[in-house]
Amino acid sequence: MSGHSKWATIKHKKAATDAKRGSLFTKLIKEITVAARSGGKPETNPRLRVAIERGKEASMPADNIERAIKKGTGELEGVSYEDITLEGYGPGGVAIYVEGVSDNKNRTTSEVRTIFTKKGGNMAGAGSVSWMFEKKGYFVVNKKTIDEDKLMSIVLDAGAEDLIVEDENYAVKTAPADFFKVKKALDDNKIPTEDAEITLLPKSTVKVVGDDARKILDLVEGLEEHEDVQHVYANFDIPDEMLK
Repeated sequence: MSGHSKWATIKHKKAATDAKRGSLFTKLIKEITVAARSGGKPETNPRLRVAIERGKEASMPADNIERAIKKGTGELEGVSYEDITLEGYGPGGVAIYVEGVSDNKNRTTSEVRTIFTKKGGNMAGAGSVSWMFEKKGYFVVNKKTIDEDKLMSIVLDAGAEDLIVEDENYAVKTAPADFFKVKKALDDNKIPTEDAEITLLPKSTVKVVGDDARKILDLVEGLEEHEDVQHVYANFDIPDEMLK
């Protein structure tokens, strides 16, 4: 859990200052487009609502978001994307689960397999590691922004499952269905978050250090940089000093 929190916080800060904003926008547009296939109204489509909020956080223009929704609902012509999930292992026996959106599943699978191989990992069959993760709403709140007891009262009243105290942050877990209720409670109380998402959390973690730690971080970053990859989940636990 702690490994996920640290990595999520670093990724969030990295994305906020990412010079490759065009690449980020491309990924977000794909996600919004695919999410909108299940309905173009965020009020009744949680996946679309999350995708739109991620777009807004990245300062994506409203027109871009609207076009992506219309392409997903069929109101505008566009490329046909499909969801793709890939599984594998990295250095140190770390389990890795990849979610992507692609217009050519075979091409994306081949390219992701190459990244695994070049960076010391290997692809595995469907179901090999997915059972090691569970879908949860997830928030990271910096300790400097609020007292633990006050935060706990706010999030538990809103339906959160748990609050974990870590070195620099609090990590809040919710059932996916309760994510937006807890988010609203945090927003209403003006509590900023380092990260807020519906994600996959590892049920247990694998401690990795030294060369394996460097290799697993290199593999995860390589996968995340692929244009068709939306999310990379891993069950590593790496010391703070290495993550920083």
